[in-house]
Amino acid sequence: MDGLEITGPQSGSSRRVRADAARNREKVLAAAARLFREKGVAAVSMDAVAAEAGVGKGTIFRAFGDKSGLAVALLDTQETLLQEGVLSGPPPLGPGAPARERLGAFFDAYLDYLFDHLDLVRMSETASPGARYRIGAYRFWHRHVTVLLEEGRPQGDAAVLAHLLLAGVSGELAGVLGEEYGRERTRAGITALVEALV
Repeated sequence: MDGLEITGPQSGSSRRVRADAARNREKVLAAAARLFREKGVAAVSMDAVAAEAGVGKGTIFRAFGDKSGLAVALLDTQETLLQEGVLSGPPPLGPGAPARERLGAFFDAYLDYLFDHLDLVRMSETASPGARYRIGAYRFWHRHVTVLLEEGRPQGDAAVLAHLLLAGVSGELAGVLGEEYGRERTRAGITALVEALV
C-alpha cells in the first residue's frame, strides 16, 4: 500500500547485537512487562526493573534510554501485529474494502490496542515534547490514514486531517475520555468523527 512498511523502534537498525545483550534485553522486557502488569507503570522504577531482571541499571539505560523507551519496546510486538493486519489482513482492516470501511476498522482496532495498553502508550507518547510523532509506528498510522482519506475524501488536506483524526486516539486524550465518558462512548465518538470526514 503506497509506501507503507512495518515500522517500529528497531527498524532501520543495522547494528549487531551481542548474544548476551540480546538475552539481557529479553530479560528486561519480561521483567518490565510483569512489573507493569502487577503494579502499574507509574509505580515501577527503572531500579525495580533492573533488580527483577537481574541486570544493572546501566544495562537498561543503554538498551532503552529511559522508561518511555522501555514502553515503546514493549508495545512494538502489538503494533507490528496491527500493522500486519492493515497491510495484509482480511478486509475491512486489510486491503479490499472501501476507504470509509477501512478507516472505521482501523480506528476500531487501534482503540482495542490503545485501551489494552493505555498506560504504556501514554508513557511512550508523553516522555518528551513531540515524542508521539517520533515513534516509527505513528508515522505508519499517519501514512495509512492519509492514504485512505485521499481515496475516500479527495477534497481537503488529507495529511493534516490524518493528524487531526489521530489526535483523537492519543493515549492522553483517550485516557481522559475513557475515564470521563467510558470506553464505548469514546469509541462511538471516534467512529462518528471518521464517518463525518469520509
